[in-house]
Amino acid sequence: MATRHAHFIVAWMLFICTTTAYYANAGGQCALQIVRGAGAHSSLSQHLFHNILNIPTAGSVCITHDDVEVAFYTAMTRSKSPLPNGKIIPPKIGQIGTIITEITRIIAIQHSLTPQEVAVHLPLLDTTRTSISQICPAYASPMKCTPGKYRRFDGLCNNLKKPTWGAVNAVFQRFIPHDYADGISVPRVSSVRGGKLPNARIVSAMIHRDEGFHDHAATTFLISWGQLMDHDFTLTGTPLDRRTKNELEECCDRPPNARDPNCLPIEIPRDDRFYALFRFSCLDFTRGFHGLNQNCGLGPRSAFNTLTSVIDGNTVYGGSDKAARELRAGVGGLLRHYDAFPGMPLKPLLPLKTDIPDEGCIRETQSQRCFLAGEIRVNEQLILTCAHTLMMREHNRIAETLGHLNPHWDDERLYQETRRIVAAQIQHVTYNEFLPQLLGRDVMRKFGLLLETKGYWDGYDPTVDPSISASFSAAAFRFGHSLLPSAIERWSPSHKFIASKRLHKTIRQPFDLFRPGVLDEFFIGLLNQPAQAMDDAITQEVTNFLFADPNDDFGFDLVAFNIQRGREFGVPGYGAWREYCGLRPIHSFADLASVMTNITALRYSQIYSSVDDIDLWSGGVSERPLPGSLLGPVLSCIVATQMQRLRRGDRYWYELPGQPSSFTPKQLQSIRQTRLFRLLCDNTDNIVTAQVYPFVLPDHRINPRMPCKSSVLPSIDLTPWIETGASIQPAIQVGIPPAVLKVIPQVIPHVPIIPPLL
Repeated sequence: MATRHAHFIVAWMLFICTTTAYYANAGGQCALQIVRGAGAHSSLSQHLFHNILNIPTAGSVCITHDDVEVAFYTAMTRSKSPLPNGKIIPPKIGQIGTIITEITRIIAIQHSLTPQEVAVHLPLLDTTRTSISQICPAYASPMKCTPGKYRRFDGLCNNLKKPTWGAVNAVFQRFIPHDYADGISVPRVSSVRGGKLPNARIVSAMIHRDEGFHDHAATTFLISWGQLMDHDFTLTGTPLDRRTKNELEECCDRPPNARDPNCLPIEIPRDDRFYALFRFSCLDFTRGFHGLNQNCGLGPRSAFNTLTSVIDGNTVYGGSDKAARELRAGVGGLLRHYDAFPGMPLKPLLPLKTDIPDEGCIRETQSQRCFLAGEIRVNEQLILTCAHTLMMREHNRIAETLGHLNPHWDDERLYQETRRIVAAQIQHVTYNEFLPQLLGRDVMRKFGLLLETKGYWDGYDPTVDPSISASFSAAAFRFGHSLLPSAIERWSPSHKFIASKRLHKTIRQPFDLFRPGVLDEFFIGLLNQPAQAMDDAITQEVTNFLFADPNDDFGFDLVAFNIQRGREFGVPGYGAWREYCGLRPIHSFADLASVMTNITALRYSQIYSSVDDIDLWSGGVSERPLPGSLLGPVLSCIVATQMQRLRRGDRYWYELPGQPSSFTPKQLQSIRQTRLFRLLCDNTDNIVTAQVYPFVLPDHRINPRMPCKSSVLPSIDLTPWIETGASIQPAIQVGIPPAVLKVIPQVIPHVPIIPPLL
């Protein structure tokens, strides 16, 4: 028997094929007309009546501008908050989004619209001719875009015709239709007569127990880079604690009438085997704010991304002009940094965060300080802070070298050129080293993710939206939570184990990095410590102790948060995604045993009413990995689809020709020299050797350790950035080796790129 999701997807496709929405001409009666029936596309006369003359016929739905105006007035009257003014920040976007969602609901009820009509056709209504335009913020309103060499920090105008695509505050896109209980905004419910889904904490405690199996090859460096990229991609706009600005708004300890309307707390069962010990009964959780489509169009609720979606290094540089300025040193194109070890031959650390010291930081004393970077969660995990430090140092290393090669460049030119190069390096490492290890070569080839080894890749498609999808943000790219170890290890330069620290003691507590030499020890630990296996087992360090204060005996549950986030986003269940990805449908709990372990399938049957109800994140991490991949088929499909769109929909992608931002052929070939091995060697203090592929454990035959001084894997050659006629004499004064100076006017032969290890 076909699943509920199979029926839903088929019905969706049939609906699109048998209905048509028409825009009104100027002066016409209908702002939007939806024609229902099999003959919607069948004749020229229908086109004449509906699209040219705008004459409604039987079986059609006519939504007028007056309908929108009345709904607008009603929604504004119901709104308990004044209209936002001044700077547009996430809470204010949420206020406007709430009003637009209410307008959508009013019109949907008035015209008896189906969920498909709300999702597919209602967004086509031109809101710029209604009062909605009066409250629509500038970033979502029509704007003129001019192509330029350097990206905007907020990501606007990456796509010249769709300015908000992939930009800061863009809504999460959908690969398949949402699954809201009411078709508009109510979180997903069970497919069995609309009943409740199992409690998110119960799913965590029953399915995702801590069993501690290690992966056979992947290192914890893979986790570090994956989290850096996740924080380059996505951060949901949510209500935050007024003091720390990074904790969720308090929900549990307030009466229902005093809670934020976005509160969706997770109740903890009384018999919970862990939390019952502390009489802890509720996890604070808030929904993502209502987001705004381009031109503040109508439609179902969508949360929004406060970061740019494309890979642009916003973790290094920030997502606004203001944030970028705060991170700049103002001289030589450099980023700010902190000389934590004066008088010692050690490279600097990230600058200190002084404005809101408790923001994303768990401090035991008022004198402690966390770090500042381009992304607010830089201190969320110590190994993530290490990755941020690495990229800050790489920026400054490149900026200094470019300054030697082009002494006539000012601070702005050096900064922007370096930023452009570093973003390209991050793109290259992600697609050349990280994704092959994560997805495997077969999946990479199937989705067109394999990079060119020479020449340009002319694959930009302006019809592709690179915005992050709800399924990727809320589920698929949270795969790394399965890989997290229970402790973070430090190793010596000779690759000997030194010590370890419980994972939750390193979350929002990066203070060990203030000890001389410890940063290198953590990096060498990342090279040698295996990640946990990709499976349904999750360390209790994040299911029981997440964000625990130093004096507390318990913390929060990351898995429960994952489950709740997917539901409130309206992300369809695991079964719907198997159909989307072209995989064999799962009709029963017994069928699950073919894609995951028997015991996991049994546990699902004990807590879910239907196999269709299984949450995407939970089912995705429980799948057996594909051959040559860390991920199972569903998560591989979603991650690969998203990464394909990030590449094809990015007008600034580093391999592209013919754009104002395009690199020259020689510059592009230099960027292809970038390797994580070299980033590590060039930007640490005392690392002597490292394996060629840092995301994979060392092996003397296929992944040997190499000396950092080896010329086999050289640093990126920056001589192609020398401007014609620029003097190179100042470079001699700052100690650039004479051998380099001799070849500056020439083309340095490139070492062949070593293919990614699978």
